[in-house]
Amino acid sequence: MSRIGNKPINIPSGVTYEINNSVISFKGPQGSDKCEICEGISFKEESGEIILVNSNFDDKVLRAKHGLYRSLIANIVEGISKGFEKQLVITGVGYKAQQQGNDIQLNLGYSHPIVFKSPEGIKITVVDPTHIKVNGYSKQAVGQVAANIRELRPPEPYKGKGIKYSDETILRKAGKTGK
Repeated sequence: MSRIGNKPINIPSGVTYEINNSVISFKGPQGSDKCEICEGISFKEESGEIILVNSNFDDKVLRAKHGLYRSLIANIVEGISKGFEKQLVITGVGYKAQQQGNDIQLNLGYSHPIVFKSPEGIKITVVDPTHIKVNGYSKQAVGQVAANIRELRPPEPYKGKGIKYSDETILRKAGKTGK
């Protein structure tokens, strides 16, 4: 029996949903999204809550998918009602970011500036030259865009220069010692 799969999903006010066979669609203040559920898992609606019901507890794969789909639907509901955010910090002398409309221009120690284009449904904001915020309603898309920005110059362990998440700690190494 799945502990996560049996938890009810609270639907906040302002979010509407529609169930068609195995597809559940959501609309809210941040946008709209849908999720397709596999066979063997059904929905039960109770006073502003959705509960996923597993029809076959003997099937190991279906038990795993029960919790997976519950988490996916809960993330869609949270993203459409509140949205998700990742914060990035740029560290290094001369490393900075500038806003250019929906895109950002990054100076990261290379011989040329890098222009990072914002994908559909994601808002990238430069708070100050060393802090970037990535917002959106899809948890997966926000995390992927933040990872793509971080990948342009990952933090190095000796001086800590590069782009890191705001809650990330970089394990620093001691350099070579002279005589």
